[in-house]
Amino acid sequence: MFEVSKAFAEEQDQKDILAPFREQFYFPQRNGKNATYFCGNSLGLQPKNVKAAIDQELYDWQQCAVEGYWGAKNPWLYYQQYCSRPLTEIVGAGQDELSVMNTLTVNLHLMMISFYRPTKQRFKVLMEAGAFPSDQYAVETQVKLHGLDPAEAIIEVSPRQGEHLIREEDIFRIIEEESSSLALILLGGINYYTGQLFNMQSITDVAHKAGALVGFDLAHVVGNVPVKLHDWKVDFAVWCSYKYLNGGPGAVGGAFVHEKHARNRNQQRLGGWWGNEEATRFKMEKGFEPKGRAEGWQLSTAQVFNMVALKASLELFESAGMAALRDKSIKLTNYLEFLLKQIENINFEIITPKNCKERGAQLSLLFHDRGKDIQQKMTEAGLIVDWREPGVIRISPAPLYNSYGDVFHFYEIIANIDSNA
Repeated sequence: MFEVSKAFAEEQDQKDILAPFREQFYFPQRNGKNATYFCGNSLGLQPKNVKAAIDQELYDWQQCAVEGYWGAKNPWLYYQQYCSRPLTEIVGAGQDELSVMNTLTVNLHLMMISFYRPTKQRFKVLMEAGAFPSDQYAVETQVKLHGLDPAEAIIEVSPRQGEHLIREEDIFRIIEEESSSLALILLGGINYYTGQLFNMQSITDVAHKAGALVGFDLAHVVGNVPVKLHDWKVDFAVWCSYKYLNGGPGAVGGAFVHEKHARNRNQQRLGGWWGNEEATRFKMEKGFEPKGRAEGWQLSTAQVFNMVALKASLELFESAGMAALRDKSIKLTNYLEFLLKQIENINFEIITPKNCKERGAQLSLLFHDRGKDIQQKMTEAGLIVDWREPGVIRISPAPLYNSYGDVFHFYEIIANIDSNA
């Protein structure tokens, strides 16, 4: 299927229906040339349409001032909806189940205020060992907020001895063993370190049968792997938009709340002006009346200038379509894996699942020695990759702007790195 040749990579790029999207992005420069960028799982590239989008909002602010809320080209009163609408296909949800707001960890705290309601019997949270630190910090402090001991309330599911990946049966076993005490399962949809994609549908089914609620951190999923949050009956999910969604550094985050919760105005939550029912918002009266949808979790006025880059990027996603992006992503990542397996002079292993249905656009390479030196040589050769302690280089071929030629160039560089350096 694959070949170790530049000609093969060029042929695949010529056949690629998504290849034109590459020209819609700016690439960092190295020695007067475009760098080979495989860091979209940390920060996506800047779409070229962002500048015009920002200029439009600056112009409307200049011309309209406060009247821009209803008189701008894109009226600011409804700005979050310009982003939530295209996200419906990406995350498999109704628009009423989505809210674009805040940042990931802020949204996680807001969701846990609503969905982590511990009782004397049900108070435990199950999460993956080695979750991204901000998730660990959020859960730890939420548990303490309820006067509980994190050592007792937090259960971590780990890879087995000598393994790198978490087995699904171990997740199910813990859920069954702790079925009477579990309040919440909170997992990263994709583990940031290994790139393991969890079976969110199966986990949600098993957790619900045990009487627990389920939430996911989709930072490495949204814009990477299509999901069906509504159909899978996930209770809530949160994500950032600066990785695969190319929303820019520190860009606005997002949240999903299943309609069974979103429509329940009595669902516990923290209130804010922008989450109040629009029909009564401007009466300026006491008494929080939340919207009967996910926007009822919004606190403050829409962050127009923190959403504009995401809005521009999502226009490209709508044009490309998640199905086509996922198809190319699988092929690109499989091609990268194929080429890496040809390398014999460097001591590393791929710790990301081999099954393409259990990963997204990322391979994590665990170097047993000289990993940092090799990463430095990659940087000097114009490759931008991601280093994670203690010895992993993450490679992320994003299908919107990466090519087969990028992947082959990466292989040529790493294959010729002197392993004794």
